[in-house]
Amino acid sequence: MKKLFLATVGLIALSVAPALAADLPAKVYTKAPAIVPPPIYNWSGFYIGINGGGGSSRDCWTLNALAGIGIPAVGEGCSNATGGLVGGQIGYRWQTYNVGGPGNSVVFGVEAQGDWADFKGSNTSTFFGPLLTNQTKIDAIGLFTGQVGYAWNNVLWYVKAGAAVTDNKYTGFFTPTNFLIDTASETRWGGTVGTGIEVGFAPGWSVAFEYNHLFMGSSNHTFSTPVGGFIPGFVTRGERISEDVDMGTVRVNYTFGGPVVAKY
Repeated sequence: MKKLFLATVGLIALSVAPALAADLPAKVYTKAPAIVPPPIYNWSGFYIGINGGGGSSRDCWTLNALAGIGIPAVGEGCSNATGGLVGGQIGYRWQTYNVGGPGNSVVFGVEAQGDWADFKGSNTSTFFGPLLTNQTKIDAIGLFTGQVGYAWNNVLWYVKAGAAVTDNKYTGFFTPTNFLIDTASETRWGGTVGTGIEVGFAPGWSVAFEYNHLFMGSSNHTFSTPVGGFIPGFVTRGERISEDVDMGTVRVNYTFGGPVVAKY
C-alpha cells in the first residue's frame, strides 16, 4: 500500500512540474555592461599657479679694496641667509602618450617663476673683527627654466634647468651700536637645476613639491656710505661675494584646456 501511495505521489509530481514550469516567466538575457577604461590625466597646456616655501643662501665675502684702493684679497667670512618666499609661476607643457604603458608619458615644458623673498643672514668680519658685521639680504628670486619629466597618469616627476636671478642687498654695521656704515646692491644672474613631484588631484588642478639649487657665482661690489649719512656716497671698500641658494617650495597649479582624455 505504501509503495502504491509513493508511486502515485511521484506520478502526480511529474505531471504537475511541467505545468508549473510552463507558468514561470521566461528568463531574460541582458547584455553585460561595457567596461569603461579609466581616464588618463593630461598634462598638456598652459598653466598658472602659486608657490610658497623657504630656503637659504650661502654668501662668502672677500675684501679686495679699501677706500677705492685695491689690496690683497682677505677673506671676511661667510653667512647663511635664511627665510621664506612666496610667488607664482606660469608655463606650458606638452606630452606624448603610451610611453612604457597606458597612461605613461614623457612630458616637456617651459616655465617662468617669480618670488618675493626674505632671506637674511650676517657674520662678524674676520678682517675688522667684532667692530663690523656684514649682512646679506635676498628680497626677490626669478627662475626661467626648461623641464622634462615622466608621468604615471596623474603623477608627474620632472627635472628642470635654466637661468636664475636674485635681487641682493649688502650692508655693513658698526657692531657695538648697530650703526649703518656702508651698503651695496645688485641684480645677479646665474643658473639653476631642480626637481619636483606633481600630483593631479582634480580636473585641471595639481599640487607639487619642488627643490631648486641656484649657482649664482661670484661678483665684485663697491660699498659706499648711505645717502643721508655723515658723508653720503663715500667709497669705503670693495668686496667679492660668492653666492649659492637652495630653495624648496609647495606649488599649486591650474592647467587650462581639457585636463582628462579618454584611454584607448
